[in-house]
Amino acid sequence: MNTSATTLTGGASDFFIYIVSVCAATLVLVTFLIIFFVIKYNRKSNPNPKDIHGNVPLEITWTVIPTLLFLSFFYFGWTNWEKMRNVPKDAMKVEVIARQWSWSFKYANGKESDVLRLPVNHAVRCNLHSLDVIHGFFIPAFQVKEDVVPGLHNYVWFDPTDIGSYDLLCSSYCGQGHPLMITKVIVMKDAAFTTWYNKKEAQGGAARGKMLYETKGCKGCHSINGTRLVGPSWKDLYGSKATVTTNGKVRVVMVNDAYIKQSILEPNHDVVKGFNAGIMPPETSLSAKDIKDITDYIKTLH
Repeated sequence: MNTSATTLTGGASDFFIYIVSVCAATLVLVTFLIIFFVIKYNRKSNPNPKDIHGNVPLEITWTVIPTLLFLSFFYFGWTNWEKMRNVPKDAMKVEVIARQWSWSFKYANGKESDVLRLPVNHAVRCNLHSLDVIHGFFIPAFQVKEDVVPGLHNYVWFDPTDIGSYDLLCSSYCGQGHPLMITKVIVMKDAAFTTWYNKKEAQGGAARGKMLYETKGCKGCHSINGTRLVGPSWKDLYGSKATVTTNGKVRVVMVNDAYIKQSILEPNHDVVKGFNAGIMPPETSLSAKDIKDITDYIKTLH
């Protein structure tokens, strides 16, 4: 594990090593005393057993020392937890949206991305939102993990200190596509991040449709290279014929603008053969322009 990826990792790692060291020392001590007493007080050496009436200094010792150790555990645990929950006032805010089965990230200027891009040596607060079920926001290299619960306003913060690319995973089983719910945290130099942050996004057409595909959860279920995922691949989809089940009846339909629009707004109306109903929820956050741009993007996937 790269313990230099954020300043938060140092305290947690040191605390972990401290607990393991104390437990290891206790194990050695207890094992030694067991062996010592077995040898010293065996039946051959002590054929006539004697009553023991207590030892006040010993009893005080084995009460005080464990108490102090447990209090030290509490102190280090509390101070580390407090540090992880107290966000610096100048932290950059990013809205993290989790859904089955993808991540998207929205910045203060309205920019959206399917990858979490951050400037190096800047604190960032991630506000966590789930649109469906419980997910887990987990960046192993940063030692950051927090539940993303529908209806609960949760957050994490960290300050990346190393330029590079790091895995961002979902740590809670969230359904059939859970293994696919993985993206990247890309830590960049200030100048590179500023250039990316201020770059204008496409205003319409296939280019904007691609951005929507990456940020609105489409890529979690639909591939663009022919790979079978939870939903049908978008490669060579437009203009093809699909065998679907509609109200219990099997029929063949042409994949055109109207079919794509209905599949987005009413995904369980026409269920493609070989796939399950009830997986995709109705998409209510997309406008008519969004759907048109997505359709334009699908037209290019040949």
